[in-house]
Amino acid sequence: MNRYKIGYTTGVFDMFHIGHLNILKNAKSQCEHLIVGVSTDEVVEQYKGKKPVIRYEERIEIVSAIKYVDEVVPQRTMDKMEAWERLHFDALFHGSDWQNSDMYNKIVSQFRQVGVDVVFLPHTEGVSSTLLTEVLRKLKEE
Repeated sequence: MNRYKIGYTTGVFDMFHIGHLNILKNAKSQCEHLIVGVSTDEVVEQYKGKKPVIRYEERIEIVSAIKYVDEVVPQRTMDKMEAWERLHFDALFHGSDWQNSDMYNKIVSQFRQVGVDVVFLPHTEGVSSTLLTEVLRKLKEE
């Protein structure tokens, strides 16, 4: 039996890779219903200061096709409490690379007050969309 009824995770999911799949698979193993917030292009530009390589419409289609994902919603803001107010999840899943960051320490504290667990899942070392983008840019320059 799963530990949580409704789980939630978010991401850009640009250039979908094994690290993304690992997060979704691990999150789904701990909840009955997994909701995934896919960052809109506007949120990515505001938050990361760059445009995603893959357009939002394509990223949401890719994530929707993953068997571990039960529902996909747009992430239009980085405010996780706003998402909780709409979706009422029991657990927020995120990669362990953000654990103990100022941003996530605040999120953990906020969610503790409303009874939501923040679960950090193992980060897949050696792969990231940022790394893939850098490799592609170098190849383009050659």
